[in-house]
Amino acid sequence: MIPGFSGDDALVCEGIVGDGCGGGRLFYIDENQLKAYDSTTQESLLLLEDVRDAKKLSKDGCLLYIDLLESRVVFDLSLLKVIEE
Repeated sequence: MIPGFSGDDALVCEGIVGDGCGGGRLFYIDENQLKAYDSTTQESLLLLEDVRDAKKLSKDGCLLYIDLLESRVVFDLSLLKVIEE
């Protein structure tokens, strides 16, 4: 895990190298924004704004799943946009 990020945080998930998209990056929600952190450049890229009431963030291949208080958002990393689940 990269310093400054906790693997126990429900709003942080790691992209595993070889799993589809975003390998080696950390994905996290901070201040109602979905971001990707690249440890090589030590920079964060904004992926999605206005992510309210997030409870959990998880990843499967190229899809990020954001569980909200009453719904779920699916963000496709290959398309860089929200898709219908």
